[in-house]
Amino acid sequence: MSSVTLGKTGITTDKNAFGALPVQRVTEEAAVEILRRAYEGGMTFFDTARYYTDSEKKLGLAFEGMRDKIFIATKTGAQTAEGFWKDLETSLSLLKTDYVDIYQFHNPAFCPKPGDGTGLYEAMLEAKAQGKVRHIGITNHRLAVAREAIESGLYETLQFPFCYLATDKDIEIVKMCKDAGMGFIAMKSLSGGLINNARAAYAFAAQFDNVLPIWGIQKMSELEEFLTFIKNPPTMTPEIEALIEKDKKELSGDFCRGCGYCMPCPMGIEINNMARMSLMLRRAPSSAQLTPEMQAKMMKIEDCIHCNSCASKCPYGLDTPALLQKNLEDYKEVLAGRTKVC
Repeated sequence: MSSVTLGKTGITTDKNAFGALPVQRVTEEAAVEILRRAYEGGMTFFDTARYYTDSEKKLGLAFEGMRDKIFIATKTGAQTAEGFWKDLETSLSLLKTDYVDIYQFHNPAFCPKPGDGTGLYEAMLEAKAQGKVRHIGITNHRLAVAREAIESGLYETLQFPFCYLATDKDIEIVKMCKDAGMGFIAMKSLSGGLINNARAAYAFAAQFDNVLPIWGIQKMSELEEFLTFIKNPPTMTPEIEALIEKDKKELSGDFCRGCGYCMPCPMGIEINNMARMSLMLRRAPSSAQLTPEMQAKMMKIEDCIHCNSCASKCPYGLDTPALLQKNLEDYKEVLAGRTKVC
């Protein structure tokens, strides 16, 4: 069994956390069953957000009456103090609790600080003084904002994308958090589905004693695999190292992580899924990717007006219109039978 303590928060949990974004896609009954099974199997840290539609409600239904047995982290995307309080009260109500263990600013384009004119950090401090928030966190996809948050000394945790496709700059962020006594929560530990070997993903994260990976889970079968890691944590082996190196070569360069911050598209293109279709067809082939409905979604790429709104919002600096076009060309090759899905 392997555990991790999130910096100076004192929160110690198994190195297996539950990312509750995907449970918004399943029924309440299924979500409650999965969440309770996660706890019974040894998971105690659950991460959600106000932005994840009914995810908070499902956590509230699953864990009512057992609040002291788990840690809950949620997020606000509010831009004003008024919005902050509205989000927090809504989250507390849906989660059926009077406090959250970690309340996080959800991927802001800047690092909220006292006196910045937004009132956001001041509201966070007041919420903590009232006991509604126990620890202050921030999530981000931008290296610059992540660095600023660490250096500011204002935050107790950082949630940032981290998986075995990480760059040296990403690994430096992890080390900076450790040096600052700041908890590091790893989102996108499976790179939005592009990583399809959970053992390798876990073994990579296990090399960093301050990293808590959160796994996006929506199926019981997915959950059961991660629960086996609690008693038998995977470790780095030559076989896993070889797999990671192979994946790094295949996925190096520009690829869409599926974070969705480019959305919505004025032309109705489902960018966060369509811009990664080529890789999904190669790494996780499924007949669902070739249905008439999916074909229609892919063909919407032809409606792109190159307004570059998506590119301007991409935290990874991708040329999204060009990436969409490349994915459409690859998709048409598959449909025409000229390229095999492997």
